[in-house]
Amino acid sequence: MAVKVEELLTAEINQPARYLGNELGATHKPWDAASVRWVLTYPEVYEVGASNLGHIILYNILNALPRQLCDRAYLPAPDLAAKLRSTKTPLFAVESRRSLTEFDILGFSLSYELGATNILEMLDLAGIPLTWQERATNRQNGQMPLIFAGGQTATSNPEPYADFFDFIALGDGEELLPEIGLILAEGKTNNLSREALLLDLAQIPGVYVPQFYDMAADGSVHPNRPQVPERILRRVATPIPAYSIGLVPYVQTVHDRLTVEIRRGCTRGCRFCQPGMLTRPARDVEPQQVVEAIEQGMQATGHSEFSLLSLSCSDYLALPAVGMEIKNRLKDKNISLSLPSQRVDRFDDNIADILGGTRQGGLTFAPEAGTQRMRDIVNKGLTNEELLRGVKTAVDRGWDKIKLYFMIGLPGETDFDVLGIAETVRWLHRECRINGRRGLTFNLTISNFTPKPHTPFQWHSVSTAEFSRKQKLLKEEFRGMRGVKVNYTDVRISAMEDFVGRGDRRLAAVVRRAWELGAGMDAWWESLDQAYKAWTQAIDESGLTWKYRQVESGEWNLFEKEEEKEEERRKKEEGSSATDSVTDVTDVSPMEVGRRKKEEGREIKEDFPNSPHLPLSPSPNLPLSPSPSLSLDQALPWDHLDTGIDKNWLKIDLQKALEAATVPDCSFEGCSRCGVCGTDFGHNVVVDALPIPEFAGEFVPNTERKQRFRVWFGKVGDMALVGHLDLIRLFDRVVRRADLPISFTGGFHPNPRISLANALPLGVTSTGEIADFELTESIDIESFREKLAAKLPENIPIYKVESIDLKAPSANQLLEAAEYVITVTSAGSLTENDQLDRENTAPVSVAPDANWDAWVKTIAETEAFWRVHTTKSGKTHNVNLRDRLHKLELVEHKPDSSTSASGTTSEGRAVLRFTGSCRSDGNLLKPEHIVFMLEQVSQQEIQLLQVERSQLILGYG
Repeated sequence: MAVKVEELLTAEINQPARYLGNELGATHKPWDAASVRWVLTYPEVYEVGASNLGHIILYNILNALPRQLCDRAYLPAPDLAAKLRSTKTPLFAVESRRSLTEFDILGFSLSYELGATNILEMLDLAGIPLTWQERATNRQNGQMPLIFAGGQTATSNPEPYADFFDFIALGDGEELLPEIGLILAEGKTNNLSREALLLDLAQIPGVYVPQFYDMAADGSVHPNRPQVPERILRRVATPIPAYSIGLVPYVQTVHDRLTVEIRRGCTRGCRFCQPGMLTRPARDVEPQQVVEAIEQGMQATGHSEFSLLSLSCSDYLALPAVGMEIKNRLKDKNISLSLPSQRVDRFDDNIADILGGTRQGGLTFAPEAGTQRMRDIVNKGLTNEELLRGVKTAVDRGWDKIKLYFMIGLPGETDFDVLGIAETVRWLHRECRINGRRGLTFNLTISNFTPKPHTPFQWHSVSTAEFSRKQKLLKEEFRGMRGVKVNYTDVRISAMEDFVGRGDRRLAAVVRRAWELGAGMDAWWESLDQAYKAWTQAIDESGLTWKYRQVESGEWNLFEKEEEKEEERRKKEEGSSATDSVTDVTDVSPMEVGRRKKEEGREIKEDFPNSPHLPLSPSPNLPLSPSPSLSLDQALPWDHLDTGIDKNWLKIDLQKALEAATVPDCSFEGCSRCGVCGTDFGHNVVVDALPIPEFAGEFVPNTERKQRFRVWFGKVGDMALVGHLDLIRLFDRVVRRADLPISFTGGFHPNPRISLANALPLGVTSTGEIADFELTESIDIESFREKLAAKLPENIPIYKVESIDLKAPSANQLLEAAEYVITVTSAGSLTENDQLDRENTAPVSVAPDANWDAWVKTIAETEAFWRVHTTKSGKTHNVNLRDRLHKLELVEHKPDSSTSASGTTSEGRAVLRFTGSCRSDGNLLKPEHIVFMLEQVSQQEIQLLQVERSQLILGYG
């Protein structure tokens, strides 16, 4: 049964269009025709989830399958979540508006260590038991949907979350999810039990069913029955760009553009990078598929920007050719291209040529470390010369704002390396200065390194105190440096990510308790202290405080079985440094560094030519071997997951890191023997560089004005919940999809000449809105109307189109008044509602037996209703609302038998029509002003139930 969403989305709900499910590209398949009904449940707010490429691709693939239905659900914002709980309404899927419990299977994206609390929030709002154990013993067991998770964190180490899911989907989902759908359909046909169905699913490569595995004392995981594999294979799929074309949300999302994947996987081998290890091998998409997907997608969606996506876009050798081909094909459309963070060593004029458009955006590079030695330790494969060349190219091509990513806390890092970050920025500023131009601005993000499973650095850890100390060093160094803005990651978040991300099944109780205490993604950003308190309290109550302290102190100990053993070891090592599983050279004093260098006769090599010496010197050959107390062979909670990466190779690569030895990119040089390439995972697929097409020229906005049309349109039904700015974006995209010859404004950011007469308040329906469209060429009025109407949502009907002289004033300039039809009700006397003393009230004497007719008449006969108006700047002045009221009439009176608290009968509902000022200079009469006047004459509390704007009145003179 569908949830009555329109009753939930009242005035106090922010951005209600999030929950409508009526976007362009939404698929509404018949419920009864589906044999398997999915919900892709994204555990973040709509603006994040609806723009996630993986979410869009899997949604499109599942809905392309016969007899498979896929709907969507998102984490509701706190306002709607509170309303769902207060009204006891279950969380619903946005398209069918059905409760999540009515579906067969819910799939959550788990891509962040601390994101599981949002999943628990969604399950709780849906009325679904949180753990597989509770669901298995629930009386409605057979009716509960299967709950699974996928995504990077789920693939990396699902153990801390294993209790919450019936199964985990490991790796790419494009082929895996359809296989799961077939098993579900067969299981429903055969009426299999929940356990039998999960056992069938466990036979699919890539499906991990935690309840069929038990955790040993050392944290390792093993099967508890012979029918399931000992190790579960990560799935690998080939990207299909055509499935990227899909949802076009009405509200502005985080990535408000068309995104197409050009390369999946990365073989650069950065030793800190989990995505690079978990997405191997590298798979390039055929250039023709990319070009066709972008060209078709831009026409189908109406977006003004597209992005090419990869972990390392610059390693897609055909990028310059593909980018230029797309840019040439779309050069008349005012389209911009953006790329995510890219390799600075590959940034050259060819890539600069394809970026931006008329709206040149920022650039993001990730040097990661401030010295050459540290970049070699992490296998970044970047030299100072390459860094300088890339940044200089950007500056020469007109960029004056560049974002740089750095990390602190990496293995082997000294204070010299930390301060090298500031010296790198100082050096780039000096070397890239151009006379006569605005100075270069760097936005820096300094993150705390968090070790990840399946990487060579998974055996490393850094204490929270060290992070804080190193941040303080950098803050002092950056103090007073111009043209630099620095953001630091909160050290508490890093400690929590580390603790949960490398944990075992015992952490499920911590995650659940943290959610119960209020931890959630909204809390992390809006109230970090509260969220941190929730997590730490949950850890204390679980009895795992000692384990968290080890993480917080930088002691990666592979989750020793007993606290007593840990305490005994600490006592033995008291007085010595035991903060890192890999000895950190930060523990060596600067004096000792200098002494060793002097003894060994080595010279200090400058990282930055012509730059002054730093206060501390590097020590490349200090001992960085793993601590004797740590066995790299000890079992890890994720060892039963076969990601393709050989654990022995990780050990070897760790040793190479300790020696600051680099490993080449196996996509372009020799095999690194990581273990991935083979039958199960495939091999690297690399597309060679292609000839770059000749540049056809930048978009030149056509500012000609040959014709103007004035359109009268409506905004009815659920489109009333789309805000004014979102409506403007909608018209921009509609014009693009309709391929209408719209005229553009001039300047640096040309915009289409589309002008709405007046902003309609959110939630208000209308049958009388007006918009002006100016075109670069003359077309038939009926042709214009047909093309526009064909691309508009059905709840934005067109009533009339007129051709207007180009020299005539705009509708906004001509606007004089607006006519509204409002429905109001009386809810009792103001005395009963404690509102006699409300600000600005001025009671008007009315007969005791007054009714709506009398109240309307009294308003008409009253000369003044004064109210204090506060401007945006904070100034106040008195306004006579009666001067703004042109006409007021009672259309309909609906008597109501309800009785107030004092026993008096209310005056029921009334439908009123009024015409009032609606001018662009701010002289407005709003529906709430009519309510104010009614309350003055009636001394009743008047509630506004419904508002419709029936027409805008233009003054043609």
